Amino acid sequence: MSNESLSQRQQRCRKIISKLKKEYPGATTALEHGNPLQLLIATILSAQCTDERVNRVTPALFAKYRNVADFANADQRELEQEIRSTGFYRNKAKNIIACSRMILEHYQGRVPEKMEELLSLPGVGRKTANCVLGGAFGRAEGVVVDTHVERLSQRFGLTKETTPEKIEVDLMKVVPKREWYHFSNLLISHGRAICNARKPNCPECVIQNLCPSSKKFLRLYWR
Repeated sequence: MSNESLSQRQQRCRKIISKLKKEYPGATTALEHGNPLQLLIATILSAQCTDERVNRVTPALFAKYRNVADFANADQRELEQEIRSTGFYRNKAKNIIACSRMILEHYQGRVPEKMEELLSLPGVGRKTANCVLGGAFGRAEGVVVDTHVERLSQRFGLTKETTPEKIEVDLMKVVPKREWYHFSNLLISHGRAICNARKPNCPECVIQNLCPSSKKFLRLYWR
């Protein structure tokens, strides 16, 4: 990244996206949901938790709490136990109830479709807001930066930053806006399949020649 101009990073990023699209044509959010509210709740639950674990919890949760009023009127202790396995369950339950009440009181019971409005909801940061805007409404106002996106964007040399907020700013400069939401899903898919945290499978990576970190990791296979 240090020797690349912004335009060069943009060009390389477009090539990365093109190859990953062919590799993961169905890449989308792994969080199972049927409407914007369910995606919002699932994304809140996904903090410090795997999508797989969230997907084990949400079917029973969404069967019991069918709309925003149900969540707004939930008993916090009951909800805590129902989402306990996702971790940080007390804070998550508190935020889900408070968030639902605010949606009822300020947004006529509908999940808001604007970034600033979503960010006003308890427990909702930019990652959650970007997930909901992209996944539920098809709107790209930023890039979802989870642990996979953070790790891979650094390895790909698209950013040197270490905080999600600053990484997102860098990615918004090099990723075409029309790809902002899809880009995150592509990186998440690639992170799970190939570019894992400890030992990325660089010999099988379709973007090995576009990744400045590949030479370093390939040495692990040549020893």
